[in-house]
Amino acid sequence: MTESPGGSERVPSRDRRRFPGISSRAYEHPADRSALVALRKLSGFDTVFKTLSGLLPERSLRLMFLSDSVRVSDQQFAHLNDMLRDACYILDLEKVPPMYVNQDPSPNAMCIGLDEPIIVLTTGLVELLDEEEMRAVIGHEVGHALSGHAVYRTVLLFLTNLALKIAWIPLGNVAVMAIVTALREWFRKSELSADRAGLLVGQDLQASMRGLMKLAGGNHLHEMNVDAFLQQAEEYEAGGDLRDSVLKVLNMLPRSHPFTTVRAAELKKWSASRDYQRIMDGHYPRKEEDKDTSVSDSFRESAAHYAESVRTSKDPLMGLVRDIAGGAGDLGGKLRDTVFRGGSRPGSSGGANGTGGTDGPDAGGPEGPSGR
Repeated sequence: MTESPGGSERVPSRDRRRFPGISSRAYEHPADRSALVALRKLSGFDTVFKTLSGLLPERSLRLMFLSDSVRVSDQQFAHLNDMLRDACYILDLEKVPPMYVNQDPSPNAMCIGLDEPIIVLTTGLVELLDEEEMRAVIGHEVGHALSGHAVYRTVLLFLTNLALKIAWIPLGNVAVMAIVTALREWFRKSELSADRAGLLVGQDLQASMRGLMKLAGGNHLHEMNVDAFLQQAEEYEAGGDLRDSVLKVLNMLPRSHPFTTVRAAELKKWSASRDYQRIMDGHYPRKEEDKDTSVSDSFRESAAHYAESVRTSKDPLMGLVRDIAGGAGDLGGKLRDTVFRGGSRPGSSGGANGTGGTDGPDAGGPEGPSGR
């Protein structure tokens, strides 16, 4: 790390650590890793998806970006091209994927493609982020490419479009949407994996945090604070009652990405972990070991992660799950207390003589929306 001329902000030196032969398993979220290991073990998996590439609109997408976007190269967006090659060098991705800049004011980036992945950045993102923040984003997309996420994202896009086209067929739509919902849950975990890859490339946690804050609040860093932003994630997890827990699930279902504050909190937690430190010290899984990876071990790791998440979560719904798993005696009372946390139970009175009470948790007036 080197100190900037201003004397306070620290940014990575150009001599960042490289990870020769690193396997994507080194940074993948346990739930993401278990799914990928299982898919890679399926006989004929690659052949099936290569065949599907003829049915999916991949060629159309490639032609569209080639004809109506700017391809990053030494002649166009040269600074982004340098970052892309640097990210591939650090994560030891042999073939540098093509990258395009597409005119779109919404900040976004994606890695798609069945046969060969391509990376797309919007102009809104390029204009929003500084050099080190963009380095983390490009590392994020290269992480997707190294893990093979582009294949599954393309399938997800295809199935989502298919679900819209056959929405008039009740059972057919339900079946496709069930697959889409499962794919979205997996893909949200894959985004956490790619965030970790971005940190390995940029090797600057503060830059990664700043980039996520800008995605949430725009280019107003002087008005934002990392600690306060992370506090939002803690309040989001622990706040409210069982009704809020259900709303969180419903809000999350249609999304392909986790909420931004949650991503920031997850990345900060991983950056302080032993796993991250071991990678930075040069101890990580290698690509040549991928073929010997045990599917059952990966699923056990995933199950252990979810069990630990339930055990440590402050969410009311997860608390109820722990009580049920632990054989709570007064389950009915626990459920009532969890649902109506912060307010009186229906029918109860607040005063000693049964007067002056409220009719329920919302009697004081409707709660205002907490959306952004």
